[in-house]
Amino acid sequence: MEYGAISLLPTAFVLVLAIWSRRTLESVIAGAILAFLIMDGWLFLDRLAAVTTEVLMDEVTAWVVLVCGLYGSFIALLVKGGGSYAFGQMLTRRLTTKKSSLLATWLLGLVIFLDDYLNSLTVGATMKAVTDRFRTSREMLAYVVDSTAAPMCLLIPISSWGVYFAGLLEKNGVADTGEGIALFVESIPYMFYPLVALIIVPLAVTRVIPLLGKMRDAEIRAETTGDLGIFEDPALAVEPSERANMSVFFLPIIALLFFTVFPTVDLLRGVMAGILFTVIQYWAMRIMPLTELLDTCIDGLKSMIPVLSMLLALFVFVEANDAMGLTEYVITAVEPYMTAALLPALIFLTLSVVSYTTGSNWGVIAIAMPVAFPLAEALGVNLPLVIGALLSASGFGSHACFYSDSTVLSAQGAGCRTYDHAITQLPYAVLGGAFATLFYLVAAYVMH
Repeated sequence: MEYGAISLLPTAFVLVLAIWSRRTLESVIAGAILAFLIMDGWLFLDRLAAVTTEVLMDEVTAWVVLVCGLYGSFIALLVKGGGSYAFGQMLTRRLTTKKSSLLATWLLGLVIFLDDYLNSLTVGATMKAVTDRFRTSREMLAYVVDSTAAPMCLLIPISSWGVYFAGLLEKNGVADTGEGIALFVESIPYMFYPLVALIIVPLAVTRVIPLLGKMRDAEIRAETTGDLGIFEDPALAVEPSERANMSVFFLPIIALLFFTVFPTVDLLRGVMAGILFTVIQYWAMRIMPLTELLDTCIDGLKSMIPVLSMLLALFVFVEANDAMGLTEYVITAVEPYMTAALLPALIFLTLSVVSYTTGSNWGVIAIAMPVAFPLAEALGVNLPLVIGALLSASGFGSHACFYSDSTVLSAQGAGCRTYDHAITQLPYAVLGGAFATLFYLVAAYVMH
């Protein structure tokens, strides 16, 4: 059955409810229930139960749950073992202003580019002790972290995003087998949104771009009252002993990155190896007894339960939207207006809106590619430019959505509420989206 414009209702309901209640998890669950009510009436519980079970049994869902949960354990070890404290103390001696601490956060985010999950959680957890010293709101910290997570991963071919999208390019027949990465690299100069988003951060930190919207309120609150907007699990807010040195931070991070990258990129293997290495190192250095190390791993895993609940609810909501044909409806509605001059900009805008409203970043792009590429070929539009617009839309959706995985994890890493992070960073994301749209219009005109 085709639902047409009715397929927009669950997403609109989620956005309105989230803004009204300031509660994202409950809003996404309510949106999923509404979608199944529309499709199945009062028998919706059967389908809701079936889809939830399918999501939990899905290999991708299992991978996400394991990676995010174990990242929580790894970060808890760094915090309680004193690694984050030692690194923060080292930076504190060198950073003397709020601007320098936030710019250091931005630079650290540029370095940890393998995956946005790793970036969001590690950078936020590491830098919050430093930025707290200068009365920086956790919302500002979360914005800086989020704006270098997915955007940076989009621009690096060996990141999880690069590997995934290169595979999609080969699957859709626009790149030969083994040549997906090369075509991905060719499209990087046209990924205008992540490029602009990365540039906006230092401009916002140095106040070349003034504080916008709710971010202004958050920063004024932090600077005048000392209320930083902290909202985090006590397991990630432990005051560690000062006996740890810099090796307690850098060696686990190096181990994590090494086993993630070699011999092939595998985040799950990397975090498992990172935890094992850290436990052995901390036990050998007598940082903590073995029983306390294991308890810390469990505490870190527990601290991720709200995030994992949000991600599972999001996956169910995405399945509901897919069943209603939301993405196909929006693309079909816009398709008649696509011309050679407008195609890149319309692709970016349309898929950004769909990605933003549904919280689905990779899935939306996978659905859109079989439509976008034939259109580009028929209209004679430069293929790397269209790829850049597609992937930029994925980055915008990840960055701006109230309930996307990147938004949830950045808030968790920085230690603030998901809603507060989403509403404060939205003006900066919209600003980046506006510039990206303009650049796609100009590029299409120049290259046509």
